[in-house]
Parts: sequence; structure tokens; C-alpha cells
Amino acid sequence: MTPRLVVVGDALLDRDLVGTVDRVAPDAPVPVLAATESMDRPGGAALAAALATDLGVEVTLVAPVPDDAGGTRLRALLDDAGVRLCALPVAGPMPEKIRIRAGGHMLMRVDQAGAPAPVPEKLGREAAAVLRAATGVLVSDYGRGVTAVPELRRVLGETAKRRPVVWDPHPRGGAPVPGVRLATPNEAELAHQVPPEPGTGRLAGVAQRAARLCGTWQAQAVAVTLGADGALVVQGTAAPLVVPAPPVHGGDPCGAGDRFAAAVSAALTRGEVLSEAVAQAVVAASAYVGAGGAAAWQPGGPGRPPERAAIGLAAAHAVARATRLRGGTVVATGGCFDLLHVGHLSTLRAARKLGDCLIVCLNSDRSVRSLKGPTRPVVPQTDRARLVAALDCVDAVVTFDELTPDRLLDRLRPDIWVKGGDYFLDGPDGEPALPEAELVRRWGGQTVVVPYLSGRSTTQLIAAARPDPAPIEGGS
Repeated sequence: MTPRLVVVGDALLDRDLVGTVDRVAPDAPVPVLAATESMDRPGGAALAAALATDLGVEVTLVAPVPDDAGGTRLRALLDDAGVRLCALPVAGPMPEKIRIRAGGHMLMRVDQAGAPAPVPEKLGREAAAVLRAATGVLVSDYGRGVTAVPELRRVLGETAKRRPVVWDPHPRGGAPVPGVRLATPNEAELAHQVPPEPGTGRLAGVAQRAARLCGTWQAQAVAVTLGADGALVVQGTAAPLVVPAPPVHGGDPCGAGDRFAAAVSAALTRGEVLSEAVAQAVVAASAYVGAGGAAAWQPGGPGRPPERAAIGLAAAHAVARATRLRGGTVVATGGCFDLLHVGHLSTLRAARKLGDCLIVCLNSDRSVRSLKGPTRPVVPQTDRARLVAALDCVDAVVTFDELTPDRLLDRLRPDIWVKGGDYFLDGPDGEPALPEAELVRRWGGQTVVVPYLSGRSTTQLIAAARPDPAPIEGGS
């Protein structure tokens, strides 16, 4: 089953008003923007949720969203990104943040948020159930009151005892509940909580103050994000971990903190150790900034390392949509890809040559067990997805739980469905030997088989590695 990340916090609607400036207003010494486009995107906790959808987790957002026009627009954006929304009732209006941009630079920001609307005193049954069923939780606090809801804090405190909870704080927000796995203040937020002491070097000072904050908040660890310098992590009495950031030239830092929080939360939700989770998050945040930050973000878009390709259904949809918009051919293939070998690589590269993007439909752990027995897979689905996504011929990876990817194919509707190996399109009675072939024909797609490298299979690799030559379950 795909790990479930729940993001809870304050949602915003972000809008970029973009244009050109070539004159100054005659009635005041201010630039005149000739607006050329307006772009909406999720903001606040909603952006953090959207940014997690390509990281191998299912994402649900728990946040107040009103039923006004702004709330309706945000719901549509979240749906496009593949985020399930569990909306808390709240009086409008939807808080909006507008950036006015020209020449790649921000000229002004306008907040149409007003005073925070009253948040519900109770969490509600659905939201409480969603949080209790989560594999991991990210609290994305934007200081508008959600993290002060008593029932929410109680449920988060219970969740923190058994699941990783990451808390991205805000100076106007509530303190993390005791026991969170990781709190992620930036350097300014750390200074707000624990002021710097004169005469202390930067890293030493950050480490000392982070350790104090870790104790005050009763957090298991604190990761202080340092912008272009990466992150510093304090955990218990161990020496601090410093994770440098890869160099980034230019870019837009707007939303980088959300990208970091989303990436570290997704990694912990997938079961990564803390040091690896932070390292992945630093790389992801740096790539996000270098790709243009929030202004350039789209589902499955730039800034999604460490994998080359995107992971998740929303990302696969985005890849397919972008390919079709430029008149390209969408190719898909599927398989378990357990113990990735040269036969898999041959199939995937042959498939990619048939079109303009390649989406890999990956059998989940449950699907592999149903097909090949209880000893398989050898490699869990999150690792298999990352390995396949790292290949240069793959553009997106999405997992499915069923025995066949029929439901997934019906949603993606590829132009070409590729199978590698010793298959024939038609069986002895004229029936399709591949169960997906008839389904693909329904929307005018084509099913093809690409050449198979004989003698290469996962089963043979497992057999060769075993000292006992007894038969094993499973196939290629």
C-alpha cells in the first residue's frame, strides 16, 4: 500500500500577476505593469501538499477552505495536483497572496487575507479519522490559527507517539506538540524562538540554539534550514548534522521551505532514516529554487530530485498532458521491476523510443505478492519506484495494487502500451494473450511487444544468489 502523508495547516490561494514594465506612472513615481498573464496555484499548506504528490506518497490536505470563489478555485487546483482535500468548515473569504512580477523579479506582494477567519473549535470526525490513518503527518503552520485547535493538537499528540510528525512552524503559530519527529524552522524562525548570542560563530550558534529549542519543544529532532547553505540537524546529544546544499544559480526561493518540509515529510513517511530524509529534502529544495520556485511549479514539474522522473499519479497525468499538448505520443509499460537488471533496461529503452514520454506502471508490493508469492518482492515498492525513476529513459512512475494495471491505464490512456518478453498479442483461440490489449484498443491505443533479452530475469538472479538450489517462487 502506498504510504499516506497527511498535511494539516493553513491553506492559501497564491496568484502571480506577470507582465512588463517600460514606463513610470505620470501621477506617482511608481512603475506601470502591463499585465500579460495571471497564474494561480495552491499556497501555504496547500502548496506543501501539492509539492509532496511526486514523492511516492498519497497526499491528503486537512485545512480550512471556505465555499467562496477563491475556495472553489483552490479545490480545483488541488484536484489537478492529485491532492485529496478534507476541508474544515470556515467563514470566508479564501485568503489570497498576490505577487506582481516583471522581468523575473517580484515588484510587490499584495495579501488579500485580512484577519484570520475563526477556525472550528472541533476537528470533526472525518479529519480526525484521516489523521489517525496517516503513515506520516506534516503540520504546515502559516500562523492563521489552525494549529491552536485543541482537538487537533490532541490528535496530533497521539499520532506523534506512533507515526513520524514533521512540524513546519510559524512565528505566529502554536508550538509543536511534544514528541514530533522533526521540527523545521528556518534561521529567522529559530532566532524568533531563541535569540542569537553575541560572539558565537554562525554554525555553532545555530546548533546551540537548535538544541535548546529541541528541548523546549520536546521534539525528537530540529532541522534548521539555512537557505543556500543547506540545513543543520540537531538530535539528542549527538553532534549536529550539517547537510550542504548543491549550488544554485539564480532561481526563486519562494516556496523553498514548503518544498523542504514536503520532501522530508514524504521521506520519513516512506520509512527513510532522518539523515537521508534531510539530505533528500535539501537537494529537492535546491532544485526547486533553481527551476524557478513557486512561479515555475506545476504538478510533476521541475524541482523533483533526487529521482530523474516524477513519481505518483498526479505527476504521471502531468507528464501525459504536457506531452499531448505539444503533439507528442504517450507510451506506457508495466511490470514488477524487482531486482532491476539489464533485461528491464533493454525493455524500457526500447519502449521510450516509440514515443515522446514513457510512464512506467509499477506493481505495488501487494500486487507482486499476489502474482509471485509471499517471498516477493525482494525490493520494496518505494525503492523500486526510485530506481526506475532514476533511469534516463523514464519520465514518470506510478504504482498500482491490482493484478493488472487496467484501472490505471484507463485513467492515463496511453497511445502505446508496451510489453517486453516472450508474449504474443493473440492467443491460440484468437483471444488477446495480454489482458490489457483489448482495453487499450477502446481509446484507439496500440499494444506492442518489444524484443526480450533471454537469460535475464529476477528469478534467475535470486536463484544464482541462493546457496540452496531449491526452486523459488515467481517469474521475471
